[in-house]
Amino acid sequence: MLATKLQKYKLILASGSPRRQQFFKDLDLDFEIRLKEIEEVFPAELQAEAITNYLAELKASAFEGELNDNEILITSDTIVWHNNNALGKPKDEQDAFEILKSLSNATHEVITSVCFKTNAETTVMYEVTQVTFNELSDEAIRYYIENYKPFDKAGAYGIQEWIGFVAVSKIEGSYANVMGMPTDKVYEYLSKLA
Repeated sequence: MLATKLQKYKLILASGSPRRQQFFKDLDLDFEIRLKEIEEVFPAELQAEAITNYLAELKASAFEGELNDNEILITSDTIVWHNNNALGKPKDEQDAFEILKSLSNATHEVITSVCFKTNAETTVMYEVTQVTFNELSDEAIRYYIENYKPFDKAGAYGIQEWIGFVAVSKIEGSYANVMGMPTDKVYEYLSKLA
């Protein structure tokens, strides 16, 4: 449906995330993947969505001057925000363990920002979802890390995996957002554009 309306545009997804790529396929959108290596560093004073907004826009700025007039570039960034700390991707097994231990028996926020860039304008939006974890035993955390190796995921977990079924007791907001893309907002924005 939306793909027909967007025929005069070319969507470019600048993400290596298999989950984000799958979302675009599941939304029945035609898109091309273009990747650039970006050092994801943000100013220390930034907090919560200011971090993801900054990083999503930083990723888009790498394509400055390279877009054709009919192209819409889409970049995004996700963090887990917990106890006033941004939890990104874990560095190693120990880091993953400590992150998951901190999320055990607590509520955290998953924040995803999406940046839409054309030659005419840049728009950034974000979504916040509250996720509550049950208490996790050390054994359960180790089992998850060993079997699912969540080193490419913010907050050291994927809600669509084993841990999401056993640990998540409550979720407030967009489920897709926790997986890395607030699909309803993306669809709505692209619909308005079309």
